[in-house]
Amino acid sequence: MNVNHIVTPLDSAVLDSKEQYVFYHKMVDFVLKQLNLKMEALEICSAQEITFFKQYCDLILYSIEAMRIKYMYDEEEDMKIDLTESGFPNYLEFRYLFNDLALRENYLNRLTDVNALKEEFLDILLRQKKSIPRPKLYQASSIIYYTSVEQKYIFNRFVQGKVVKSEDASQGEYLVSWSFFDVALNRPFVCYLYFDYDGKNVDDCKTQLYDVLKQSADRKMALDTMAYGIDRKLTKLEPKRIKRIDLGPIHNVFAKDENVITHQLLKSILNKEVPLESFAVSMSIDEVASTDTFKEGGFFSGQILQKWGEVNKKPLVFAPHRMIQLLYNKCPEALNKLAKPPFEIPRLNIEKLKTI
Repeated sequence: MNVNHIVTPLDSAVLDSKEQYVFYHKMVDFVLKQLNLKMEALEICSAQEITFFKQYCDLILYSIEAMRIKYMYDEEEDMKIDLTESGFPNYLEFRYLFNDLALRENYLNRLTDVNALKEEFLDILLRQKKSIPRPKLYQASSIIYYTSVEQKYIFNRFVQGKVVKSEDASQGEYLVSWSFFDVALNRPFVCYLYFDYDGKNVDDCKTQLYDVLKQSADRKMALDTMAYGIDRKLTKLEPKRIKRIDLGPIHNVFAKDENVITHQLLKSILNKEVPLESFAVSMSIDEVASTDTFKEGGFFSGQILQKWGEVNKKPLVFAPHRMIQLLYNKCPEALNKLAKPPFEIPRLNIEKLKTI
């Protein structure tokens, strides 16, 4: 195991109440969905890239919803949210889910009978006129969790997309996407590789391509280093462009780090300048493209490789109008470093959450 894959929960906040679980899940769900809509409207990525981006976000949201169901009434364990420049659950939570659901059949055999539990609930509510005890609610949530959540939809450390025909031939004839959760940063990344193939059938290289991506592109590193590593291991494939989206951090009330935006957000919430549900989302879109080729190795055993140009970095911020105003007033220097002015997305209405 690489040292970058060592994960600890020490820098994590704990969600320890039903209200916190509901609030956190609704916030992340709202933020990612609004982010998708804004990126599509502004054409920040191509329509094809947005489609894949949405699919990876859906897997993240599905996993977080599964965590909410699992932990809602569990009095022994609490869900952990990463504190430092993330806003997403600690990677261990995703791993626990995946491993837990691998033993799904064992748990199903030990669950309380649904009809018996319903009768007990009706008796407590109608005859005894009492609230359902938390242990009973935990039994009910466990039934929902193990009967409805599917392991194949849990966001894993590495999620591989399929090779498809590129809709923009100028970028490359083919496109493959993948996503990974960097366990050191506790943030998801979405990547796209445009490439040409000089063989007869691109299906012949798919297995090797998927293996190389999983081995060489499963964590954050210098993008040109990633590009060279992929190119060097795939002799018949000609990478043309690589794009990587760093999704996060989500700056919110659960965060605790030295990031300027996070610091200002928390300070403003404390001073009651913005409401508790205020948030902002940072995103970085990095791209590198091939500019030429060169030969590496001897005359008979040489390999044609790509020359990669400068990495184009585009840091972006998405936030509600009030939050953007505050950042311009309190820390304009942080916004001056962005590739474009902050993009406005709707605010989260906490009053609506209370009725859900």
